[in-house]
Amino acid sequence: MRYINKSILILLTFCLVIQFGCGQKNKQTHSAADQPKLVVSIVVDQMRYDYLPLYWDKFEEDGFKRLIQQGFSFENNHFNYFPTYTGPGHAAVYTGTTPSANGIVGNAWYDRSINDNMYVVADSTVNPVGTDEDMGKMSPANLLSTTVTDELKNVSPESKVIGVSIKDRGAVLPAGHLADGAYWYEDATGHFVSSSWYGDKLPQWLQEFNDNGMAKKLSRQSWETLLPIEEYTESNADDTPYEGTFDGEDEPVFPHAMDSSTARIQTSPFGNKLTAELAQKAIKGASLGSDNTTDFLTVSFSSTDYVGHQFGPHSIELQDTYLRLDNQLADLLNYLDQQVGKGNYLVMLTSDHGVVDVPAELKDKNLPGGYFDSDQVLQELSVYLADEYGSGDWIESYINQQVYLDRNLIAERGISLKEIQRNAANFLLQFEGVRATNTAYNYQQKSYAEGQQAMHQRGFMYDRSGDVSIQLKSGWLDSDYPTGTSHSSTYSYDTHVPLIFYGWNVPQGRTDRRTVIPQIAPTISNMLNISMPSGSPANVLQFEE
Repeated sequence: MRYINKSILILLTFCLVIQFGCGQKNKQTHSAADQPKLVVSIVVDQMRYDYLPLYWDKFEEDGFKRLIQQGFSFENNHFNYFPTYTGPGHAAVYTGTTPSANGIVGNAWYDRSINDNMYVVADSTVNPVGTDEDMGKMSPANLLSTTVTDELKNVSPESKVIGVSIKDRGAVLPAGHLADGAYWYEDATGHFVSSSWYGDKLPQWLQEFNDNGMAKKLSRQSWETLLPIEEYTESNADDTPYEGTFDGEDEPVFPHAMDSSTARIQTSPFGNKLTAELAQKAIKGASLGSDNTTDFLTVSFSSTDYVGHQFGPHSIELQDTYLRLDNQLADLLNYLDQQVGKGNYLVMLTSDHGVVDVPAELKDKNLPGGYFDSDQVLQELSVYLADEYGSGDWIESYINQQVYLDRNLIAERGISLKEIQRNAANFLLQFEGVRATNTAYNYQQKSYAEGQQAMHQRGFMYDRSGDVSIQLKSGWLDSDYPTGTSHSSTYSYDTHVPLIFYGWNVPQGRTDRRTVIPQIAPTISNMLNISMPSGSPANVLQFEE
């Protein structure tokens, strides 16, 4: 008996040593074969999760269905902060953290140092490339934490990182600080441009793409529905009072003429087509995924956002845009199969925010919703502050549903900043549509563990955020949109978005376990065996049902 036990013990010890040694070897010598050749991360601007089941029966097999049926879908995925805008959304996806750490507290914010608004990717120190206009003066300088793309470049400088999007912020923020290139659309010319942050000239493949004039060709087309219009049964009628019109149109109905306008095509499915074609051009032109070093391509489809803003989430225009995007995704996946090879690339698809139903439509259906008249409210707040503290321009700015008080004036008058913030917040509670208010003092001093206040705190940064935050009731929008709609709230219609992984080392499956957007970047970092982004709490997704 002793002999048998001793033999078993020796055998077990030997096995453990071998297993540990192999594990250590694999960990220390993570070979190129253990990495995807290319990561393609896709952000569909303004895509609510419910669009997937809503349009499912109209999708073809090789686009969204392929990603979901052969990949892993996180179906209860949410943003966990305020505000849900494009800039903060893209920053959160790629930094793995919230605005309180990455600094992107809005598409713009009031900058007290310049007494003006600061656009999220504006940078006066860089020069435009591919254009002479200021829209080329963009960079990731305002982004205060690293991205997963930065971490890849940092550990592997030979890896190529490129970001493409119609929107500058949709290209710049995902590509990060160390990217080889970020390229966005100049609507006046139909060209994609960049800035000197990434180099002093456009790459040859992009110059060729611009010279081909695809945008101008698309601008001469008419936007017809992909399917017979009577098949769009998931949407409202073609003509409703909730939709905006293009200039020169009397009614928001098909067909829509592009009128040879390279600016107009971004508010149509053609903008997404242009982006998808550019993504394929980048893969081939920059030789992405062509060797055993992992490259990274970020793609943001912006036209879904423009169409959603103008026509609303229940319009035929939006459904048609998604059905066409489904085809464009299928083409991109098939191209990746050919150029990089099945199983050699990793795809991640998500969104930067959702959108609220048109409040006018909600009201007509006797559902909760409305329009918050911030101009009138601010006038009344100014009168109140003057009555309480004396004459003066107490309100310095208002943006992102936040009131910026004149802190210098407050200090000169010897007034407690905490007190005036609290009194202003209490005053604002009386107005229709206001659910709650809070102050910068509270976000600095208190710790909110859950709920809407916690979400607002995760979006707060003292030197970029306002003094008083206004939180609206569900279904309400700040200011009057006579047609179309917008987003930015902490409600599920703005926070619940798709999250799908597909391809290299991704199991097939789905989960309705709650996940949050800042888990994406550390998950990709973990899959690539690289450092987590600097601001990320490193909460990795689990591919388990």
